[in-house]
Amino acid sequence: MTDPAPARLVVLVSGSGSNLQALLDAAADPAYGAKVVAVGADRDGIAGLDRAGRAGVPTFVDSVKAYPTRADWDAALTAHVAEHKPDLVISAGFLKLVGTEFLTAFGDRYVNTHNALLPSFPGIHGPRDALAYGVKIAGATLFFVDAGVDTGPIIAQVSVPVLDDDTEETLTERIKEAERGQLVEYVGRLVREGWTITDRKVSIP
Repeated sequence: MTDPAPARLVVLVSGSGSNLQALLDAAADPAYGAKVVAVGADRDGIAGLDRAGRAGVPTFVDSVKAYPTRADWDAALTAHVAEHKPDLVISAGFLKLVGTEFLTAFGDRYVNTHNALLPSFPGIHGPRDALAYGVKIAGATLFFVDAGVDTGPIIAQVSVPVLDDDTEETLTERIKEAERGQLVEYVGRLVREGWTITDRKVSIP
């Protein structure tokens, strides 16, 4: 009996691609059960695309400003992702909110990671907002994306203690480390073991 083909991951990036690199490294082991088949970006000239190129992974770029409307951009992004027949689509620092067409196509398999313990501190300044509030524990959340901002069903969370001398920068860096580990672990578990979503609760057998 032959091993099943690895699950197909399409990863979306907007910046340095450190989460992408973690997935590429993990997928180099056949036992991981997945491979990155394409990397999409919302801008040219970013390190994430360079990482994909070095790994021999096909890339595509869909800039919002290249399309007449946001809906046109969403349709193009949806089509480009669909070309690669993904089992999971992963937002790895992708800084654009997708639209209705994308969520209709991939909403139950579009994964994002956020640098706070949702539902606390959604948006783009999770660590800063957590520090300002005075919490003692911060962290990262992995979730399936829905039409809201950081409101989708939660797959996993990891906690990161807040230290007395933390700055936004130091806390952010420690959260990033925990975030990468969680992303790699749970993407692997999702593709190897499957999942169900019932009443917002994500279960992995």
